[in-house]
Amino acid sequence: MRRPHRAEPADEIPTSSGHLAAPDTAGTFAAVFRDAVQRRGLSLDRVRERLAAQGISVSLATLSYWQRGRSQPEQAHSLRAVDALEDILDLPSGTLRSLIGPSRPRGRITTKAPGLDLSRKVFGERSPVELALGAEFAEFNDDLISLSIHETVRIDAHRRCRAITVKQVMRATRDGARHVTVVHDEIPAESATVTAHHGRLGTVRRLPELQAVVAELEFGRPLARDESALIAYTLRYGPEPAEALHHERRLRTSPHEYLLHICFHPDALPTRCHRFFKERIDTPRRYERRIALDVSHASHMLLHKCPPGVHGISWQWPR
Repeated sequence: MRRPHRAEPADEIPTSSGHLAAPDTAGTFAAVFRDAVQRRGLSLDRVRERLAAQGISVSLATLSYWQRGRSQPEQAHSLRAVDALEDILDLPSGTLRSLIGPSRPRGRITTKAPGLDLSRKVFGERSPVELALGAEFAEFNDDLISLSIHETVRIDAHRRCRAITVKQVMRATRDGARHVTVVHDEIPAESATVTAHHGRLGTVRRLPELQAVVAELEFGRPLARDESALIAYTLRYGPEPAEALHHERRLRTSPHEYLLHICFHPDALPTRCHRFFKERIDTPRRYERRIALDVSHASHMLLHKCPPGVHGISWQWPR
């Protein structure tokens, strides 16, 4: 599920006009590491030796994997090596660290439904989502897992979120799944509307006291175990929503693909955008990376088999 906005908050650099200019680097950890090694004229074996001289042991294979993007530093020992690499490669402090993404899930991706413990691990205790669902939270979509999620957020000329369109493919974890429940919170719930494009709109509950909308999207028939289903819908905001500063989705499992697409009005462009990750909705962001606006005034991120947690995009407006 997601927070459409909240009143708080290939790299590009803002120009004096407020638009974003082309990046100087490819922007990934692997690309920046590889380019820095080449620029310094060092072999990976020489890099390994310089690390060893500082008491840091990293294998040649590991350095090669980092450079090719096959793996990334995650453990404390590896992160110490990254700090040393910035000095060895004459990079500003934090250059490589800032490009390390969230930890990748280990082992096989589970096909088991989330369950209450995993839901609370991401949402926290007594979250707005749990309060909105009440007793239903314990079985929140526990007969489904998400395979693919695409969502598009539209920001208007007044810097406000006007609509969110979601397309989602799910698989049933047991026989009998009939609908998926979606929850949007931190929105002006009284005037929000939901329109189904694929699937059938069922019950819609507006909870102004929680600033939340709960809706059911029906499949039209019970699914068999392992059968997939597609739903698509648009949530439209009513008049005068708050100024939008970020959008995030809470993932309790690891979908094969998650695409978040933020479309800005050409008369209201941000100075910069960042993708971010949090382990839970009430914890600090522990990973942020600058991302670009494209020629259509949009920013996006595409994640594959991303870890459970909170993934989103934030942006800053010109003053």
